[in-house]
Amino acid sequence: MAAKMALAWIRRDLRLSDHAVLSEATASADQTAVLFVFETNILDSLEPDDRRVSFIRKSLVEVDEGLRRAGSRLIVRIGDPLVIVPEVARQLGADTVYAGRDFEPYAIERDADAGCLLSRDGIRFEQPLDHVIQGADELFNQTGEPFRVFTPYSKAWLARYQPEMAAERAVDLTKLVPAEQIEGLSEPWDWVDIGFVENDLWVQPGESGAKRQFRHFLPAIESYATLRDFPALEATSGLSVHLRFGTLSIRECVREAVARLPHSQKWLSELIWREFYSMILGQFPHVVESTFQPAYRELEWPGDPAHFDAWKEGRTGYPIVDAAMRCLNATGWMHNRLRMVVASFLTKDLLLDWRLGEAYFAQKLLDFELASNNGGWQWAASTGVDAQPYFRIFNPLLQSKKFDPDGVFIRRWCPELASLKNEWIHCPSEAPMFNQMDAGCEIGVHYPAPIVRHAEQKERAVALLSRG
Repeated sequence: MAAKMALAWIRRDLRLSDHAVLSEATASADQTAVLFVFETNILDSLEPDDRRVSFIRKSLVEVDEGLRRAGSRLIVRIGDPLVIVPEVARQLGADTVYAGRDFEPYAIERDADAGCLLSRDGIRFEQPLDHVIQGADELFNQTGEPFRVFTPYSKAWLARYQPEMAAERAVDLTKLVPAEQIEGLSEPWDWVDIGFVENDLWVQPGESGAKRQFRHFLPAIESYATLRDFPALEATSGLSVHLRFGTLSIRECVREAVARLPHSQKWLSELIWREFYSMILGQFPHVVESTFQPAYRELEWPGDPAHFDAWKEGRTGYPIVDAAMRCLNATGWMHNRLRMVVASFLTKDLLLDWRLGEAYFAQKLLDFELASNNGGWQWAASTGVDAQPYFRIFNPLLQSKKFDPDGVFIRRWCPELASLKNEWIHCPSEAPMFNQMDAGCEIGVHYPAPIVRHAEQKERAVALLSRG
């Protein structure tokens, strides 16, 4: 009997351990080859200095190194996966192609087409679940409908959860195709080959970076619930980008969270939020282009387009907003509390369409994930699933005083405000002129005056959104 050959097509699972795709491939076949495709369908829309490509490529270098230590190597190709994957599978003589399930609309369409093309060659296409614990089509309410509110979803998620869902998916690296057997199947994939430039990143990429960050976070998991909202502290997990690109297994995260209950309850809840938004995207794909709430689909946002530029560039005159946006622009990261603050400010204070902010985050965030990004923006705009009620509007001044009380984060990213006393750091425009002069920061000269008045805009937002 001929030896069975499998092709593992990795996408958002850039690691070698606790890996559903590699586990099933190496368990079912005599030999397994590993393929990554730099998809030009996606890359052609990105800027050459996109940080995500740097994270991906650097993580792939580590995957390749791990495969070479096991006597194999990574096959890398650049182009259209619907051409490349069937071609590589034929060249290998693969019986089965394995790839992780994905619930983004583009991925669903791509994978459906890939399955059809592979079947024409008599090649099976298997898609194990890897980047979430419970898939978008596995959890429904008592009437058989998808959940639309987080709390009952979370309760159902926890009630259905079984330890085997998060059990480690072992990989047999002895069953990898020898490197000499796949020589010539890969093409050059240096920076110039993929058309991007290397970026320095605030986070260490790859599985080693993920493991290091996870070890760093675990001792602090008990204080996560009380400290996570303070952006000047390193009190969040810092794992979002690793979960996005699969350099860390979600199963490992859930295993550790469950083992540390009840102290880890808040962090586990955040992991379930991630699964909730993934489910919403899979069940209601229209949210990519439109609002989840039908009442707001024709809503016209009356804000000034010039204010969008001020928001993007961190010059709104609201220090907490400006510091958050400058941090995003400089690093590709933003603290979760600040994501809510700046999203509320754009939609409720500036009265600008949430889709503008969502698209900007998609462009800038290193940990951009369509489901969570869309869900978070629609939550802030009160147009989404289980959204913030339209009449509850973040006050940026109060948020600043509560979560950055000494202005540590503000001073880090708005250095022109650094010499202001705490009394004025959150609202420098209210500082008397002699305080401004003493701090070397004259409002309107060194730092902008507020572009809107929060109290007035809040009334306008309530009136606008109450129509829904």
